[in-house]
Amino acid sequence: MALLEIKNLCASVGEKEILKDFSLTIEAGSVHAIMGPNGSGKSTLSNVIAGNPAYKITSGSIQFKGKDLLKMTPDERANEGVFLAFQYPVEIPGVSYATFLKQALASKMKYFGEKPLDAVHFIKRLKVRAQALGVTDEMLKRPVNVGFSGGEKKRLETLQMGFLEPDFCILDEMDSGLDIDALKVVSQGVNIMREAHRSFLLITHYQRLLELIEPDVIHIMIDGHIVETGDKTLALRLEEKGYASYR
Repeated sequence: MALLEIKNLCASVGEKEILKDFSLTIEAGSVHAIMGPNGSGKSTLSNVIAGNPAYKITSGSIQFKGKDLLKMTPDERANEGVFLAFQYPVEIPGVSYATFLKQALASKMKYFGEKPLDAVHFIKRLKVRAQALGVTDEMLKRPVNVGFSGGEKKRLETLQMGFLEPDFCILDEMDSGLDIDALKVVSQGVNIMREAHRSFLLITHYQRLLELIEPDVIHIMIDGHIVETGDKTLALRLEEKGYASYR
């Protein structure tokens, strides 16, 4: 069953068209990776799926769990199960990470007509997830992403993803700026979440991430559309030869 189905999507920023007749189908329970040079449209794709209003859809469609994703607001997309892990996580001064997670979960539960967790069950659930990623109580008390290292930000964002349990997770260059130890911890957090109903889209430049989170399918994206699809050996070939043959 297709969890996400993109057909003939064209999208632009300002007057510049970036996604050009882009099509992609991601089955439930699968992990797809998109690789490509800078400027090929990878981050634009993630922003379009998440509903960033700076990007204009000029044609095409996106179906998510059989629903028209393009008719949903960004909040509705998040509550329906779309999660975007940013390449550069946003800082929110004055709001602790624990408070942020509590409000995010309450919003999702309200969307589905459920009662929010009481304080005891919220803290218990949060601590289980946090301990698995080495996130301390002190980190949860600090403002969202303020004063954290790059590795700490990605670790906390992985915690957010695991805590909210989305159905479709977009990881936009989550390996950017991480040392190998931090990358292993974050990748472990992702691998724990791999289930039959949940899918992932990894956007990356590097083979090292795909050694830790093994994809089912790899796509090469050039100039706004996919030019080749294959298995994990495709990433090895790219590591050796680069993108010269696609240009």
